[in-house]
Amino acid sequence: MARKKRNNRKSKRPPPPRAKALAGPQSVHKSGHKSDPKAATTTAAPVLREKLDAAPVVPVEAPAKTLPPALRVWRHRNYALFEAGWMPQSITSWMQRVGVTWLAWELSHSNAWVGAVAAADLAPMIVLAPLAGAMVDRAADPMRLLRLTKVLMLLQAVALAVAMYAGQMTIELLFALSLVTGVIHPFASAARQLVLASTVPRVDFPPAIALDSALFQASRFIGPAIAALMIGIWDVGSTFLAHIVGSVVLLGSLYLMRITPPDRPARLKRSLLIDIADSIGYTRNNGAIWPLFLLLIVVSVLLRPVQELLPGFASKVFGAGAQGLGWLASSMGVGAMVSATWIALRGRIEGLSTWAIVGALILILSTLGFAATDDLNLGLVFAGLTAFGLNTMSTSIQTITQSVVADGMRGRVMSLYSLIFRGLPAIGALALGSLADRIGLQATFTTMALLALIVWALVALKWRTIAASVRQQMA
Repeated sequence: MARKKRNNRKSKRPPPPRAKALAGPQSVHKSGHKSDPKAATTTAAPVLREKLDAAPVVPVEAPAKTLPPALRVWRHRNYALFEAGWMPQSITSWMQRVGVTWLAWELSHSNAWVGAVAAADLAPMIVLAPLAGAMVDRAADPMRLLRLTKVLMLLQAVALAVAMYAGQMTIELLFALSLVTGVIHPFASAARQLVLASTVPRVDFPPAIALDSALFQASRFIGPAIAALMIGIWDVGSTFLAHIVGSVVLLGSLYLMRITPPDRPARLKRSLLIDIADSIGYTRNNGAIWPLFLLLIVVSVLLRPVQELLPGFASKVFGAGAQGLGWLASSMGVGAMVSATWIALRGRIEGLSTWAIVGALILILSTLGFAATDDLNLGLVFAGLTAFGLNTMSTSIQTITQSVVADGMRGRVMSLYSLIFRGLPAIGALALGSLADRIGLQATFTTMALLALIVWALVALKWRTIAASVRQQMA
């Protein structure tokens, strides 16, 4: 009974007015007395609960699952457009290259002319790459320059097709048109490196560059295979028409991309030669880039030319003829693509300097094995390993360079990379080809591999210093 009476007394206690309770402890009644703070606090709670209950509920999204780096890069619109346009263009570029080589042979039946046409495409890189890099670093809009170079290459493919089907093609004209490509390519390559770096944030450089390399290596053996079928079914001119289509697709992708031009700091008016000298000095003083570039120089001159001299291996060493050459080239393409795909799936820059050095060692040892055997099956294994090692080294060095280089130096330093990797093998092929005519291909590349091994050991001794320099510049 006593408990019931207490409950009745509590229920009869009148609740304070809601509006006055909301006024807080400083609210004043009509009588002029201040309200009790405890009562205000007690009565405010139900009102706040009512307001919270009436408020709209905002769902909290669960954090998105982290995608693997090789998939994450495709979420960047500009990168996806870039590669979607570049892949067909790269395939048709290899198709046209096969068509030009075959047409040079049909027009001249001369190894000297075939070599001259190939040199016209490669040799200008040696002279023009530093100049192209300096000009791209000065360009207000590298994308505009890249589009211009691709328009010029499209016109070159049109000229090849028109001359071919009009019956006006000569070996001299073919040489001249190949030289046009060789002159344009250094500027296109320098601009491409800057645009590629602008399509993804710096953290995604490793998978983006490795995937770009993987797609290039895939086109390297897809393009020639398609070209061989098209030449057999139709004619050489069909490869030029295909490249026209591929170039149009690339230009369409480039015009759909939206990239903000880089901020260019005001510079004193000075010659391009000074800019080129600055880039060489910058590279020479960079503890991460210079030793890796030195290793790349040695490999490009002494070992990379095995790819240019592969027909001699197929014919004289393995006795397998044109079919053996095709198998060897395909094996190298597969090895390079596996390497690039693995680096893309790995997706991080940590440890890449070590893998660059390991890749060079794989290349050296597999070249020694390739030069030591005359069995085609073993030759295919070693050929694939040489390409795996070469691409592991080159893609790692390219990724590290893109990641640590100053933005104002990017065009010039990456042009030095292109000069080394694309231009120097042409010089090496000429020199080692002459040496091979005297002492044989196997003795030549065995000697070159042993020389490269000495340089590799000197660079490998500094691998900790190189790795520390990369970490410091990435911090």
